[in-house]
Amino acid sequence: MLRLNRVFIGLCLAASLCAAGTTGNARSPRPSYPGAVVINMHDVIFDDGDTFIVGHTAIRVLGIDTPEISHPSVGIMEDQPFGRAAADSTRAWMTRARVVEVAYDGRDVYRRRLGHVFIDGRLLAVKLLACGLAYENVRHFGDNGFPDLADQIMRAADAGPKPAFEPPYLWRKQHQHHTDSKK
Repeated sequence: MLRLNRVFIGLCLAASLCAAGTTGNARSPRPSYPGAVVINMHDVIFDDGDTFIVGHTAIRVLGIDTPEISHPSVGIMEDQPFGRAAADSTRAWMTRARVVEVAYDGRDVYRRRLGHVFIDGRLLAVKLLACGLAYENVRHFGDNGFPDLADQIMRAADAGPKPAFEPPYLWRKQHQHHTDSKK
């Protein structure tokens, strides 16, 4: 079953990369979503499947939770199953996109900027859900003032495959060694 899930994820990533088209970061004439801003991919450092850094600002993707990867500084000493697949997919989609945009909200408890990320006009959260690489968390945290985007995310979660990994918040409870710093 695990092998079948990995094959599905690989096919999903390959299909998404083919659909992404050319690489680069040409500006679109208008944002994919009102208030969304184009980010410069040359300034991006990737963390895991739902977090990346632009300049000195950590961005947390709204609406989803992807499996964890090792972060010893926050007490996560090992990768959660499918954590690298989610991180690699996010990196691949973003670096191959023509345009990456973020519609920002506020900040989370770790001081990361919250935002909906658009890859060539499509929600990153929806892409990860469609590949079974994320759990939807809109039903827990609410729509953050983006009811239409939250609806897209919930519909994708309902239609997509069930992730083959434990929900990350439960996995963290069992595997995170508490430290003084936060992720």
